[in-house]
Amino acid sequence: MRREFFILSLLAIILTLGLAQLHPGFFYLFIPLALLIGIGAVDICQRRKTIRRNFPVIGWGRYILESIRPEINQYFIESNSDGRPFSREERSIVYQRAKDTLDTLPFGTQKDVNAVGYEWFNHSLVPQHLDPASLRHTVGSSQCKHPYSASILNISAMSYGSLSHTAVLALNGGARDGGFAHNTGEGGISPYHLKPGGDLIWQLGTGYFGARNPDGGFSPEMFRENALRPEVKMIELKLSQGAK
Repeated sequence: MRREFFILSLLAIILTLGLAQLHPGFFYLFIPLALLIGIGAVDICQRRKTIRRNFPVIGWGRYILESIRPEINQYFIESNSDGRPFSREERSIVYQRAKDTLDTLPFGTQKDVNAVGYEWFNHSLVPQHLDPASLRHTVGSSQCKHPYSASILNISAMSYGSLSHTAVLALNGGARDGGFAHNTGEGGISPYHLKPGGDLIWQLGTGYFGARNPDGGFSPEMFRENALRPEVKMIELKLSQGAK
């Protein structure tokens, strides 16, 4: 029976009223039982929530447990490395380093290094010489006047408007020191992209930033001026904005 708890509460309150005639102490059970019956009556009469209507009184248990589900999962079920997007282990490291306390644990890692998908690097006892040319890829054929030897790892597109001048200076300085390219993002080439001297991939999007007239149209003259900059090694044409 879906409403057996409610029915038992009705029987209990009738029994309580009868026992209260024999002993006044039983009357104190009348108040909580009456409260349960009142909640059950409201649950049966309402039509917005099926669980409460089908399971009066005890249906509230589902909503109570659901409200504390994140806390139960976090404190009793989830391990130190299961959390998303950041595990408890990763958050603890951030807190400990922010407070300048010890952030290392003895006796190795807490992760299952034998689990499927776990990856790591091992030191080699007999390392081989790595050809630097294998870490770069030439962009541009013999028909290109200025082919570019691009690193396989570069700085992805992040425009000046979404960062700051300090961040752009740091990123481009890193590109200069590391010998890789820095994608400007859709916002165009700022003075901070040029100051450190790192290689640039100029991203030209639908807004024509860095190659537009005052009316917003495309400017061949400005495009030529920026395209011929020695820092600009490649030009990326973005045809649409997929992420947004």
